[in-house]
Amino acid sequence: MLITNISEAKAQFSALIEKVVSGQEVIIGKAGKPVARLVKYERSDKQRRPGALQGKIKISDDFDELPEDIAEAFGMVKP
Repeated sequence: MLITNISEAKAQFSALIEKVVSGQEVIIGKAGKPVARLVKYERSDKQRRPGALQGKIKISDDFDELPEDIAEAFGMVKP
């Protein structure tokens, strides 16, 4: 893992990209704190299909009902 600051990253961006392509991770910091991470892009060959989980997930009938103490805490019912 390579750590650099924004100014150095700007000046050496092409070199940093080459490091990332070879598998190295680059952390970019600002004022001594990490703010960004450069990693190699990995393309996923998995395609998402709408409705692929239909019938496989069950949501309880009382899903939307809040417990009385929580509803009371939000002012939804009077104590």
